[in-house]
Amino acid sequence: MKKIKEVLVVEGKDDTKAINRAVNADTIETRGSAIDDDTLALIEKLADQRGIIIFTDPDFSGEKIRKIVAEAVPNAKHAFLPKKEGRPDKAGGSLGVEHATPEAIRAALAHVYTETEAAPELISHADLVTAGLIGGAGAKQRREQLGELLQIGYVNGKQLEKRLRMFGIQPAEFGAALAKLPPLKEDLHAE
Repeated sequence: MKKIKEVLVVEGKDDTKAINRAVNADTIETRGSAIDDDTLALIEKLADQRGIIIFTDPDFSGEKIRKIVAEAVPNAKHAFLPKKEGRPDKAGGSLGVEHATPEAIRAALAHVYTETEAAPELISHADLVTAGLIGGAGAKQRREQLGELLQIGYVNGKQLEKRLRMFGIQPAEFGAALAKLPPLKEDLHAE
């Protein structure tokens, strides 16, 4: 079983159990999105000693925790679980790391990103509009699919630009992921 050097920041004990079925790793649990000062101080200490990987649920609360921890630890690494991998029954129900298969957890941890401060804009707002990721019919679904392909999690239109820049997604990687998305509706009538 693969050993992870960094400490994984997760939401709860069920997440820890799921991770331990997939990899050999230490975790620290936030116990929800109201992270107390002691837990945040411990996360900061662990970040200095071993490094951390933020691995929260692919939902609103998980994103809130990710933002709080990333603000306190700017050099934190990030791993993202696709929404479809965090649902035990693909029709709905609860969503989270605790429901992911060991394979899905290992895949998410194989693609870890570190935020890059002052990263240059490699993919412009106009590129995102042209790609049908902002402001058009089906943009939300395309962003969700792109987030899964790039393993950067789901974000709304405003945050997509920022996350692509933060994680230094290169134009070639972006283009390769776009090529895997279904064609835009306008493209179907271009012939």
